[in-house]
Amino acid sequence: MAWVILIVSGILEAVWATALGRSEGLTRIAPTVTFGVALVASMGGLAHAMRTLPLGTSYAVWVGVGAALTVGYALATGAEAASLVKVALILGIVGCVVGLKLAH
Repeated sequence: MAWVILIVSGILEAVWATALGRSEGLTRIAPTVTFGVALVASMGGLAHAMRTLPLGTSYAVWVGVGAALTVGYALATGAEAASLVKVALILGIVGCVVGLKLAH
């Protein structure tokens, strides 16, 4: 169950990072509220997962999932220019996250 919570927390990291970017310096209400709620839930889930999973693995998976989804979303929405190199590097992050799970 800790792994599921950790993955969901990583997804929420991508949500809060994207919302922060859209909040225009925390001046827009909806993105700011989304940022705050997702941030608290993401950190809470990370803390819960760290009760049973190692710190380093938990943090690396949380950041990896969040980073890959944040960049993937930016590429999919056109907010960031896509390239084969970026896609390959995102897949590398995903591969490393899967590797950490398999090594645990």
